[in-house]
Amino acid sequence: MNRRTATSEIEARGMRLPRRKGAASMIRELSVTVNGVTHEINTRVNRTLFQLIKEDLHLVGTKDGCRQGVCGSCTVLVEGVPVRSCLTLAVRCEGKHVTTIEGLKENGQLHPLQQAFIDEGAVQCGFCTPGMLISAAAFLRENSNPTEEEVREALIGNLCRCTGYARIVRAVMSLGNENR
Repeated sequence: MNRRTATSEIEARGMRLPRRKGAASMIRELSVTVNGVTHEINTRVNRTLFQLIKEDLHLVGTKDGCRQGVCGSCTVLVEGVPVRSCLTLAVRCEGKHVTTIEGLKENGQLHPLQQAFIDEGAVQCGFCTPGMLISAAAFLRENSNPTEEEVREALIGNLCRCTGYARIVRAVMSLGNENR
């Protein structure tokens, strides 16, 4: 008798086999501050930060492009550092501050970088835009007077299939130039 047959017979008799408890069934309480608001959430230990942001917090700005950490559309800041939310386990963010695209605005107004993207026409389909903005904002905090080459290198992990990057780079450069 194979395991499948044995399982069927046991279940047919109204008995249950003990279920193995793996990572998918392990629940952990998590405290994370997202866009300035602290959340206490019970979550499975194998859930990604992306899933927590979208499914639990219902924030829609962060995009899911590849689920492999390649495209950069899911980029958020954790303690000010850009990370791929599709690869980052939510439990790794215990007690940390996370900033999504929704948290980039300042005093209810667009972040200057968001306005620069609009002014330069750096938004086409918009799918890559949240990750681009988050990565660029973190970069400009570290380098307020970048060269074009530095901007291109900073955005290398964010893929865009529409713009060819010229307008995106111009938008980031325009904001950097304001700080000169």
